Amino acid sequence: MRSPEEHATASTIIALMRGVVYRESAEDVWATLERRGAAVRDHFAEIGVDVVVDDTEGYAYLRSQELGEDEEPLPRLVRRRTLTYHVSLLLVLLRKRLVEFETSGADSKLVLGRDQMVEMLRLFLPDASNEARVVERIDSTIKQAIDAGFLRELRGQPGQYEVRRILKAYVDAQTLSDFAGKLIEYSHSHRASHGDDDG
Repeated sequence: MRSPEEHATASTIIALMRGVVYRESAEDVWATLERRGAAVRDHFAEIGVDVVVDDTEGYAYLRSQELGEDEEPLPRLVRRRTLTYHVSLLLVLLRKRLVEFETSGADSKLVLGRDQMVEMLRLFLPDASNEARVVERIDSTIKQAIDAGFLRELRGQPGQYEVRRILKAYVDAQTLSDFAGKLIEYSHSHRASHGDDDG
């Protein structure tokens, strides 16, 4: 029979295997991770997985270990996410907003409305003249971002979404910089192909 501490450790291991653990929504699991972090890390190290804990942002997740030159790879526990172009685009735009939000000195959560995300994405959708199709595609993109754990709809506030900080681990500064350059190029070519309406 497991002791209470062993039970808590096992529960924490299971929680991490299910996905990202947030301090604010899983206080017991987080407390166990702080107390029994070495045991949890040892468990995952045996199967080639690292436990990444960001105390500042308050989240923890699993990441496959880097292999040495002569190491035989293990079957993957942590699946690589394959995201569509539109979801990747949304994540980069959200990451950029998160940077701006944090630079402004705000310490609360970044919350964006559906309409704000529609406006953010509209410029980069090729069939922007078909409003209904644009909105349908963006709604689908938002849903995929929720399913992947990067957005969370606020309880009792339909159409209002918290941008989860795990996004910072997924979209790093280099990716943000590279993608920003591509977006600028796309924006210029998009305007050129559709004519400049400002003149």
